[in-house]
Amino acid sequence: MTAGAVRRVHVIQGEYHVSDDPNVVLTTILGSCVAACLRDSAAGIGGMNHFLLPGGPGSSGNAATRYGVHLMELLINELLKNGARRDRLQAKIFGGAQTIAQFSNVGRQNAEFATRFLTDERIPIINASTGGDLGRKVEFWPVSGRARQHALDNTQTQRAVEMERPRPVAPAPADGGVEFF
Repeated sequence: MTAGAVRRVHVIQGEYHVSDDPNVVLTTILGSCVAACLRDSAAGIGGMNHFLLPGGPGSSGNAATRYGVHLMELLINELLKNGARRDRLQAKIFGGAQTIAQFSNVGRQNAEFATRFLTDERIPIINASTGGDLGRKVEFWPVSGRARQHALDNTQTQRAVEMERPRPVAPAPADGGVEFF
């Protein structure tokens, strides 16, 4: 890769990513999910997470990655491990839309959770774009702190969310042979 070339890193549901590379832009697609973008400007490092549900039921393993409390802790710890200081962290939060009117408003609950969590952790939220009824495509430059969002209509949001979902993988045959369907 040539110097200065932008490298896009897509953060899907249940993931987080941290970078100190000025050429990295973190991206995600959000409907009712929330992404928290945290940054330490003095250390020149930042990161993004993408969670599906607020709080957490005390799950462990892969199930826990869907929950905000787990992903917020992972993101903060990874930032600290890579040179950030908690007292210098700042946040921007995005998402939490109610994209399907007849469903419960988990999006609002996600946004409220992220706000409460960051407030409890004394991490200032310097910008937020949550709620509404449209999804968002979010881009975050972790070193500079620049963020940009694009509104998505419900069809675009649903299509993007479907593309992000992990696809089930058929188990390999027990005998090591090839199985045809």
